[in-house]
Parts: sequence; C-alpha cells; structure tokens
Amino acid sequence: MRGIVAWFARNAVAANLLMIVAFTGGVFGYTKMEQEMFPVVNITGASVSVTWNGASPQDVEDQIVTRIEEAVADIDGLDRITSIANEGFGVVNIKGRDDIDMDKFLDDVKIRVDQINNMPQAAFQPQVTRWEQRNNYIGLSVHGNVDARTLRRVGDRVRDDIANINGGELAQLGGVIDEQVNIEVSEEQLRRYGLSFSDVASAIRQSSLNSSGGRIESSTGDVAITARQLADTADQFGNIIIRQSTEQGTIRVADVATIDDGFATDKFKATYNNEPTVFVQVPQPNTMHIVEYTDDIKAYVDRANDPSNGILPEAVKIDILFDDSVAFNARMDLIQQSALTGAVLVMLVLLLFLRPTVALWVTIGIITAFAGGILLLPYFGVSWNILSTFAVLLVIGVIVDDAIIVGENIHREIESGRREGLDAAIVGTQLVLKPVVFGVLTTIIAFLPWAFISGPTRMFTQQITFVVVAALIFSIIECMLILPSHLSHMKRQSFDGPSGKLLKLQHSIADSLLWFANNLYKPFLELAIRYRYATVMFFFCLFFLATRITGMGIVPFKFMPEIEADLVRVEIDMPDGTPYTRLEQIRDQLQAGIDVTMAESIKQYPNIEGGLIKDAAVVASGTRVNAWIGVLPPEDRPVGLRSKDIAEQLRLNVGDIQDAEEINFD
Repeated sequence: MRGIVAWFARNAVAANLLMIVAFTGGVFGYTKMEQEMFPVVNITGASVSVTWNGASPQDVEDQIVTRIEEAVADIDGLDRITSIANEGFGVVNIKGRDDIDMDKFLDDVKIRVDQINNMPQAAFQPQVTRWEQRNNYIGLSVHGNVDARTLRRVGDRVRDDIANINGGELAQLGGVIDEQVNIEVSEEQLRRYGLSFSDVASAIRQSSLNSSGGRIESSTGDVAITARQLADTADQFGNIIIRQSTEQGTIRVADVATIDDGFATDKFKATYNNEPTVFVQVPQPNTMHIVEYTDDIKAYVDRANDPSNGILPEAVKIDILFDDSVAFNARMDLIQQSALTGAVLVMLVLLLFLRPTVALWVTIGIITAFAGGILLLPYFGVSWNILSTFAVLLVIGVIVDDAIIVGENIHREIESGRREGLDAAIVGTQLVLKPVVFGVLTTIIAFLPWAFISGPTRMFTQQITFVVVAALIFSIIECMLILPSHLSHMKRQSFDGPSGKLLKLQHSIADSLLWFANNLYKPFLELAIRYRYATVMFFFCLFFLATRITGMGIVPFKFMPEIEADLVRVEIDMPDGTPYTRLEQIRDQLQAGIDVTMAESIKQYPNIEGGLIKDAAVVASGTRVNAWIGVLPPEDRPVGLRSKDIAEQLRLNVGDIQDAEEINFD
C-alpha cells in the first residue's frame, strides 16, 4: 500500500485521471439512479379474497376462511397464515418464507384454492393476488356536483389518461363502488313466451364469459385465441338471445325483463370539500423517477382543469390530494444546501489552520469521494430516497475527517521543515495510512451486517449500507491516492511572502490552541489518568444515569420520531351490523366538525388566506368513516402550532360518538 501511495504521488496524471473518472462516473451514476420516496419492498406472500354478499362474519369464517386455511396449511415454503372475516367478505393472508421462489409459491396457492369444491354457491370466485408493497407517490381527487355514474366515467377516463403518462401505468381508481347491471325478470312475460327462469339464467350465463380457444404457433410468434362474449352494459344484456323460433321469432332478455345499470351497493359515500369524489392513486412503477413523473402528471392536471381543452365536464375538477415529490425535493434541497454549506465551512475552518492550497484540495477531495461513491450505487440497486440521503448525511463526517487528517499531516511535515514537496506528501500520507485505513475499514465492517438482514427490512437497510460503504471506499482512494499528488508541490511558507498575514493569523490561532492544550486540557488529562479507576467509575455512573433517565421516561424513547405532517387522519370504526343510516349521520357529524374547524381557523388567523385547512376528503363505507384533512405545511403555520393541535381541536368540534368502537384523530 505504501508503494501505491508513493507511485500515485509521483504520477500526477494518473491521480488526476482517477479524480476525473470519479467525477464523471458520479454524474453518470446520478443520472442512472432512480428517484423515489421509499424503495419498493418485495414481500413473499399472497392473499386470497372472497366476496359473499349478505353473509355474517361468522358464516364467512366457518364456510370460507376456514376452508381456505385448511387447503393451504401444508403448502411448501409456508411461514404463517392470518385471516380476516368481515360481513360479506373474507381475506386469508398467506406469508411465505423469505427464501422461496415466489412464482412457484403463488402457483401452488392458486392450485390449492381451485381444488376447494365446497364453497357456498352464493360466494364469488376466490381471488388470489400477490403481495406487493408499492407506495402511492401522488393522489388525485376527481370531484364535482354530478351524478355517481358520470363521476365514475370521468374517473375512469382520468385514470386511463394518467396510465398513458410515463410513470403512471399502475394508476388505480379508488373511492368507487362496483357497477352492477340489475335484471328484474317478469313472470308474466315468461308465461307469455313459455320460458322459465332457468332459460333466462342459462342464456345470460353463456353470454357473460370469455373463453380461451388455445394458441396458434408460427415462425413469427404465438397468437392467443379468445372468444369474447362478455356482456357488460344494460343494452348488451338486453340484446342477449334466449330463444329463436319460426313461431315466436327472436326472444331477447329485454323482452322478458327490466334492465338498468346501477351499482353493487348504495351504502357508500365519498366527498372532497363537500362534493362527490372519486380518487386516482398512482403507485410507483418498477423504475421510478419521482420528480419527472409527478411533473408530467401535474401538467396533465393543469390541462384537464382548463375548460378550453374539453377534457372534463364543466362541473368536474381535479385536485392533488398528496404529492410525495414535494417532500423528496425538500430532502434534495436539504442535501444540496448541506453539501454547499459544509464545503464552505470546511474550507473556512481549514483556512484558519492550513494554507489555502490544502483547504481547497481537501474540500475538492470530499466532493470527489462522494462522486466516486455515487458511481457504484446504481449497480447495487440503490436509489435516491429518504434512506439513501440519510446515509449521505450519516457518513459525511467520516469522509471529512479522512481528508483533513491526511492534508493536515502533509502540511505539518512541510511546516516543521523536515521535508518539502513530493517527499512531504509521500511521508505525510504514509505516516497516517494505517490509522486512516483501519478506521474506515472498522466503520465498513460495522455497517456490512445490515446488508444481510433477512426479510423485507433488507430493502431499507441495504440502501444505507451500500451508500456508506461506497462513499468510504472512495474516501480511502481519494485521500491516499489523489490528495497526496495535489499537495506534492507545496513548500514551506515565509512570513515575508504574499501570504504572510494569513500565516501569522494561523500561527496565532495555533498558539492559542496550544495554550489551551498545555494549560487546561493537559492538567485535567493527567488528573484523570492518575485516578483512572475513579475516572472509569465516573463515566460508568454517567452511563447508568443515562439509562435510568430513559427507563423512567424523563427522556422518552421512540423507535421512529414524530415528524410534523401536513395531514390529519380520522378513523371512526363502528360495530358490525351498524345500519348505513347511522354511518351517514356520523359522516355528516364529522364533515360538520371539519367545517367548524375551518371557519374557526379563518377567524383566528385572518392573515392566513383560507385558514389552516386546505382540503378534506371523507369516506363512509362498510362499518368505517375515514377522513383525510390537508392542513398547511409547518413552515406556513403560526410558530408552535402542530398538526396534533389541529387534530385535537377537530376532535372537540366533532363531539362524542358514543356507539363507536374506536376513534382515532392522528
């Protein structure tokens, strides 16, 4: 290693080429890295969901959930099974081991579920879905005072438009209920045509399926053949032929039944700012560039809201519910500001002790180390996200220390008069080679186990580990191979030269530090060493006191700190069997509380246009009422006002709900 240090110090071209590779590679790596709030977590598991309208939770458990559990109980690779039985709906969650082949596991689950032959006849076909934890990075509200069918159609169109935008291919429509075609058969008409109810049901059944006809193989590729005869609308169902004869002609479903398009249930209501709404949520795709994708989607929203483009009906608008790119850009701005501020501060502080050349190259060396680290990150599957940027802030101190130690030691060799130029650069670096390298290696070893944590957590810990390791590797390369070459031309300075004033200032500061070390620190250190057992006991007592303070709750312990948010969530859970009319009353009570809180904030803070609450979405469905209330971000609120305070005021304005099982204002 000493020979390599000396060779690079003597060959400035090689050192400069290495620095250029690190810089250009860092720029290339940055452009290749994905941008996302959190990495996609691949969880090994599947869910089996079954709908059985009108069934009680107990019936769902006994006749659906239990049978599915028994069917998959001995499947290969199974870790655990958890189930939920609700009114009219059941879900069985099947968790696999982390090391399994997920495709095979999913196929095995489907085969086992398909083999169940004693499901209730009224239950729908079980749906098997693979677990995927994809964060929604942007959410939209499509709202307006129009009927439910029109709003659903507009929502479908908006969802399809966004799905055609780069990054929006997984767009989903939420806050909607399934559409349903209602067919009411007339007994009188059946008798008139000599038909039975089973004749009508059979005709509808045969016209409501898609059947596969196999595949045609050719030299240019395979073609799948599918016979599509799936009736979907009232008109299509009405045109289904029941019977054809010479006497009666063609008898269609519309001849014997009343058909209308409707919804599966009317026990659902979603509003946004007191207007009916549907939601469009966009999960992050496999390749994520959050800033680019959200900019494209927001540009579409602006076009859609412009009446001249004719995308939306006049009464319908689109608002952005949440946008993760705002927080992402804030984090990137913080990183850039921290990097710039840190570089300036490092250079200014170094100027107080070292000559400008050393301060400049040490600062450039820190940037080079990070650029080289970024070069490696795309190949480790690391993206720019909350975790990787945290890792950058975490490791920056170690990288700064390495460059300062090497630069200061070369400077000391020159100022002491023992060596100059190339000799000082080589010897000064070699003297600190072992402590710097081993110090960095111990830090790398401390972080490496995080890369091998099993389970979904690995996706998070690897983001931190790889950033730290890559940056530290290039930190060693920079301070041992590049920095010595840049400092190999320095000679001892004279007080009479152009930099004499700066040199005198540096010496006066150094003398002040030496006085502090000799007159204050040294006597205290000697005392601590003389009474070493008392010193150890003193710090042991401090450690014990620190643990007791935490244990007694004086200093609270939280795995994740509370981060001030710009959203208040409300969840009101009601007992099973609660009438929907009661749910509507609670929804109206919650909406009234939101309106009162909004009016109070406008009156209390007249200088804030529109008050503290920006928007509110309220959904009543099943046995739950949910609300998402957007509030001003912390920087725009009065000092000291927390979102928790707004949530508490909202709770008071909503009032008591005596029959609720659980109420959360968060």
